[in-house]
Amino acid sequence: MAQLAGKAAIVTGGASGIGEACSETLAREGASVLITDIDDALGKAVVERIVKAGGKARYLHHDVRDEAAWPGVIADAEKNFGRLDIMVANAGIGVMAPIETMTLADWQRQQAINLDGVFLSIKHAIPALRRQGGGSIVLMSSIAGLRGAPGLAAYSATKGGVRLLAKSVALEHAHDNIRCNSVHPGIIATPIWGKIPTGAEGNRRNAPIDPVERATMMVPLTRVGVAQDIANGVMFLCTEAANYMTGQELVIDGGITAGGRPTRPQ
Repeated sequence: MAQLAGKAAIVTGGASGIGEACSETLAREGASVLITDIDDALGKAVVERIVKAGGKARYLHHDVRDEAAWPGVIADAEKNFGRLDIMVANAGIGVMAPIETMTLADWQRQQAINLDGVFLSIKHAIPALRRQGGGSIVLMSSIAGLRGAPGLAAYSATKGGVRLLAKSVALEHAHDNIRCNSVHPGIIATPIWGKIPTGAEGNRRNAPIDPVERATMMVPLTRVGVAQDIANGVMFLCTEAANYMTGQELVIDGGITAGGRPTRPQ
């Protein structure tokens, strides 16, 4: 039996990568899914696949930074699905640069999408979740939100903020039966690796980073993760199986944050 039958969800940044996998997984488990993104072609393609597989989904163009549009996003879900039970705040970007050379514009853009956008996702979802007697909010953080990394100071700041935001929201809305948890992916093979701007402004390039090579060097399980690994965790947090979990961190990283990488037996 579908674990999310009769439920309705919003997934921000749901057109590709982890968001795409989350959207398809929630739909496969019976949820009606409103996918929001700024990539209309990819977003509509995800909806088409979900519908073709027998699921229910809609796509809406939305920049998570645009607060004026948020009431319309929530209203769209309630109008077409009759309710809202799940908010997956997944939209985010990564900018790699030493903190000394990072521009204020890059810092603020990353903050606006990765942190302000998450705040707005939560703020505007809460009344709709409350109308259903509760629900699940899942915030996409990162292992960069658990520990520092050179070149990722600004990104880590946003993801660390998301981590503690989840805990505070969980405490504020426990009495509403609204659960809020954060998910912390490690090295996951998604399109974002080829889109990360690196270097100082004026000497910037989108230098593709090979996640497979990086995982081979850093991950105790010696393999890169895939988007479905994260979607499985997100789906769990949205089901009744996780109904006693709130304010927690679900780390899905192949063992990176467990400690130093083990030495293979000779």
